Amino acid sequence: MSFINHVKEITLFFYQLFNFETMSKQKITAKELRAIGFPQSPVIPLALDAVAKHYKHEGREVIDAQLQKVLENPAGYLDDEIFAAVAKKLMPVPEDEMIKLTEPVDFSIYGGGNIEPGALEQMQIAAQLPVAAAGALMPDAHQGYGLPIGGVLATRNAVIPYGVGVDIGCRMCLSIYDIAPEHFEANRNQYKRDLIANSLFGAGNGFKGDAMTDHEILENELFRKNQLLKSLHEKARVQLGSSGGGNHFVEYGYLEMKQTDPQLNVPEGKYLALLTHSGSRGLGATIANHYTRLAKELCQLPGHAANLAYLDLNSEAGMEYWMAMTLAGDYASACHHVIHDKMARALGAQVLARVENHHNYAWKELWNGEEVIVHRKGATPAGEGVLGIIPGSMTAPGYLVRGKGMVASLNSASHGAGRQMSRTKASAAITRQGLKQVLREAGVELIGGGTDEAPLAYKDINMVMAAQQDLVDILAKFSPKMVRMADDGSRED
Repeated sequence: MSFINHVKEITLFFYQLFNFETMSKQKITAKELRAIGFPQSPVIPLALDAVAKHYKHEGREVIDAQLQKVLENPAGYLDDEIFAAVAKKLMPVPEDEMIKLTEPVDFSIYGGGNIEPGALEQMQIAAQLPVAAAGALMPDAHQGYGLPIGGVLATRNAVIPYGVGVDIGCRMCLSIYDIAPEHFEANRNQYKRDLIANSLFGAGNGFKGDAMTDHEILENELFRKNQLLKSLHEKARVQLGSSGGGNHFVEYGYLEMKQTDPQLNVPEGKYLALLTHSGSRGLGATIANHYTRLAKELCQLPGHAANLAYLDLNSEAGMEYWMAMTLAGDYASACHHVIHDKMARALGAQVLARVENHHNYAWKELWNGEEVIVHRKGATPAGEGVLGIIPGSMTAPGYLVRGKGMVASLNSASHGAGRQMSRTKASAAITRQGLKQVLREAGVELIGGGTDEAPLAYKDINMVMAAQQDLVDILAKFSPKMVRMADDGSRED
């Protein structure tokens, strides 16, 4: 072979390699499919699979044009070798095959004057599900997917994956230390180093090597018996003891006990405490998305109610989801325990009391003498005598509370202050300098975090607490002093 031909061959090889890599980087994503009009439904993975298998060497313009044709005329592709499955999912379900909504059940509203119309509308739709038994809307409520954040819904023998939420088992955990606030103030730098060394944030992030922690939750038999969970075991192992993005945090603060509480056995006084907020990480998010897609296939609801698709608890899918949800909740609890145990060891502190609660979960409970499934999506359990934590914002106080067992609220209370600005609006309206000023005035040090989580993005926690005086008694006030959050702009899992 001549030298010139050899150079040509090498040049051609690298041209093809570069071209292939360029095209592979252009592979379409689920987000891009939704952007061109594909619904958030089981059709997404089918379309991704069809493109991956049959359009390996096509550019994005060709892929986008073809997908647009299928989207606009699915009936024309029902017999197509490549897109038949996609087309079938895009075809509208005949009205007579859809599950009909019914007359809405009653639901209580707390703090209604400060709840956005979108959240009220979502609750009204949820109340029309044929499986709905009762509902309640908390004063921190705002619009979400399916059930609103701050929505509580009791159903009969059915569970709604989006009624639980994407971050299954998202929860609060509070450790009260035998440490005076004065010691914290005198040693802030050391406390900061310990906080950074023993926490990790960000969607998708996890620990490596010796930094990973073992826990009995990883030995749960479901990780061997359920194929989906088996595939998530390594992710769960790596992310154990870490926190997500968005509004998840690990923070020091001062807890003021109004009086000695016999249940907690903590005397009246002011203590240093650690408060954490996070959930089940990638494990819970994957479970939620998988079973939501399955629910939408099995439970065909009208379009405006599609995100409320539910699973019968007597069905195989319903029982699978319930077990997976329970595992994700236990995993979320384990993540908090790992963080709190690490911090207690690092500080050499005695933990006087620990309080924790889920606020994205479903429980089997009695209501009017009947067993129902109570979905609390961004709501704190507040049965009679039940302890819980309701946080404010990075500068506003949070509260340690005891539930009063109010039947009208389905034994529930708010899970926080609740957003009054979307992340996009907050990022546009609040500057980093403005956030720093608010933090200085409040005497709070922020590690990480973004303007989308600024205090102004949240409702007034005092207003929220005033709206639920019938639901909880306040035992103590928690004032944040040093807050760590994700600094990579990621949202919670």
